[in-house]
Parts: sequence; C-alpha cells; structure tokens
Amino acid sequence: MSQADLAEALEDELFALREQLGSDKFPKSGLEYLNDWAAPGHGWLRKFYRQDSDEPYFDPTASTEKAIVWLTTLAERSFVGTESRLLTLFELLKQMAEGSETDPQTRIAELQKRRDEIDTEISRVLSGDIPILDDTAIRDRFLQFVQLGRDLLTDFREAESNFRKLDRRVRERIALWEGSKGTLLEEILGERDAIADSDEGKSFRAFWDFLMSSRRQGELTDLLERVLKLPAVSELKPDARIRRVHYDWLDAGEHTQRTVAELSKQLRRFLDDQAWLENRRIMDILHGIEVKALALRESPPVGNAMTIFSIAADIELPMERPLYTPTTKPHILDIALEPDNSAVDTTALFSQVVIDKALLVTNVRQALQSRSQVTLAELCDMYPLQHGLAELIAYLHLSSDVFKSAVVDSMNDVISWRGESVNGEACVKRAHVPRVIFVR
Repeated sequence: MSQADLAEALEDELFALREQLGSDKFPKSGLEYLNDWAAPGHGWLRKFYRQDSDEPYFDPTASTEKAIVWLTTLAERSFVGTESRLLTLFELLKQMAEGSETDPQTRIAELQKRRDEIDTEISRVLSGDIPILDDTAIRDRFLQFVQLGRDLLTDFREAESNFRKLDRRVRERIALWEGSKGTLLEEILGERDAIADSDEGKSFRAFWDFLMSSRRQGELTDLLERVLKLPAVSELKPDARIRRVHYDWLDAGEHTQRTVAELSKQLRRFLDDQAWLENRRIMDILHGIEVKALALRESPPVGNAMTIFSIAADIELPMERPLYTPTTKPHILDIALEPDNSAVDTTALFSQVVIDKALLVTNVRQALQSRSQVTLAELCDMYPLQHGLAELIAYLHLSSDVFKSAVVDSMNDVISWRGESVNGEACVKRAHVPRVIFVR
C-alpha cells in the first residue's frame, strides 16, 4: 500500500484504540509508527519506491507474513474441513505415481480406467442421476481454496525476498570488488542459476507460465464468479478480495519478476565500461573548455564572438494545440472465417519495388571521385533511373541525410526516365525539381 493510504488507515485504527484504552496510549503518529516498523532494527515492513511513482510504498516482509499466518492458526475456527484436504492429498499421490510411471502399458491402462469412469459418469447423468455436492462439501472446498490462495501470496513474497537478498549481495560485491571481472560474474551468475534452477525457482516458473495464459485467467474468473454465487458460499460471507485473488497472484509474481530484472540491470551496468569511458571523455572536454576560458578571461576577443539567431521567445497559444482525439476501440467478432475459393491475382505480391540505397550511395561517391560537386540531374544522366520516382525520392533523401548538399531554389532541373502509362504503354516521364548539388 502507498504511504498515504496506509498511514490514514493506521490513524483510524489508533484513534479507535485511544478511545478504548485512553488518550495517552500510542503517542506517536501513524507515519512515525510505520517508519519505526520499517527501520532496520525491526524489519517488519519494507519501505520502497515503485518505478512509476515518487511516493513511498510499504509491504510486509516474508518473516512478518509467516508470523501473521501463524497467528491466524491460533484463532478458533468455526468449521474445520478435512474432506477437501484428504482429496487433495489423494490427488497429489495419484499425480506422483502416474507421472513417474515409465511403462507404456501401465500408463495406457490407467488412462483407459479413467476413460471408463468418465463414460460411466456420463451415462449416469444422461439417465438423470446427477451427483451434486452438499453445502458442507462446498464450504469445505471453498475454505481450502481460500487458504491455498493466501499461501500462494506468502510463497510469492518469500521468493521475492530471496531474489532481493541476492540483488543486495550483488550490489555489495560490485562496490567492493577489486579482482577480475570474469571471476565476479562466475560467482554471481552461479548463484543466480542456483536459485532459478532450484525446486523453488522451477515451480515458480511453471506457475507463472500457467497463470500468464489469457485462457486460464478467463477460466479462473468465470469459475470464481460461479462459486461465489452459490448459497453455501454466500453464507460464509467471504472476503471481497477473493473475487480477484488471481490478479493478486499476477501482481505478486510481477513484483518477483521486477526484482529479477533489477538484478540483471546491475550486471549490465557492471559490464558497460563504455558508458564510464564516455563520461570520462566528456569530463575531460569540459575541463579543457574551462582551462581555455580562464586563459582568455583577461584578453577577450575583439568584435562579435558569437551570433545567436532567434532570441525571441516561441509563443504557443493554448488554442493552437490540437484537441485530444480518443482512440477507437476495435470491436472484434468471434466469427469463424469461411474459405474463399475464388481466384486471387497474386502478381501484386511480386511487383513490389525495393530501392537499393547502398547502390545509390555508391553512384554518388563514384561521381564525386573526379569532381568536387555534381548535380542531381547530371547524376541521373550518368546513372539513369531504373525505378522512376521512388528512386528519385531516395536520391533526395540521401542528399539531406548522408551527403553534404546544396539546394538552389532559383534554378530548376528536368529529370526524365522511362516508364509505363496507366494503359501499360511505354512512355517518358519527367519531374521538375529545384537544382540539388552533391558536394564532396
């Protein structure tokens, strides 16, 4: 939570406690308590800044999360479900036993057995015998889902804490390292791979890939909506956040991915010596300018040393700014496309013209080898245009981006080339352009 929202919520809680216990209790403000809890001596909260915000944020540490989970187990529960956990354990054992079986015949026998059970259940439903879970079984499974959902968020926070500790150790090593770069990289990458290749890292990647599927997200949303509408679940008055628990998983996973990205950024910064060299070169240039300026301080140059153009302010009136135009959201229909068996002319796919700019650059350089300047018209006479107007525009583009050139607006040149008319007949086309002069 952001510092403002969390401090406001804590102030409300402190106000209620002072009303019950006395006004002399809890003398500090909510923000002071938050800073105390986030201090290194306590470490109950983590105070940090997000990339897109300059406001501090607070997050419970992994140890605090474990303590809170332990405290919740001390509370007396009105309903203790065991059936759903037993079914979960049984299903896990089945997955481990079947997933580790290497005999094809045994795997096929298990699949056929499962298929027979499904066929039997389909037959029962078709005959009108539809097995339905009672309210007790629904509440049991829902509470188990809530508990597992919260455990997942705790696991994400612990994984993020592990990567953050690794990032802190990397920063410390980079700051104090005096040996070879290869040795440091070998140690850091080895530690990074050890976390990523561990059981925890592999499980996190598998879960993240599963959750990033848009189809899975939509399926989770639909299932949650259906389950929360059941009367047995509504009687439990579940927390409203359960409705978006899968989005909380995504948010927590994104925090973990961002921590890994920060680790990669530190390694990239350590390897980028070129930036340091460029910064040092810039500082040397600035130092040289300062030395020369001090040397010329007593003997300034005579006359105008510098001319500044357009010293007037650029005024931009508010009504000259274009109005905001909202983007049109496309409406995509889920319609199966029918195959079109009509004949399609594919010649347009092969009639595209691609201008070889490298060849044009070579033509200009060859023309400038024997002279100091050449006009665009002379260049087109030496190397006739093969692709017409597109090639002419490419020459004009090169005159402003690649070569030094001058444009004489008072003189026009006529550049011609052979082409085809609308009817496909051969003809000569001409373009009147200001004189463009390429200079060596």
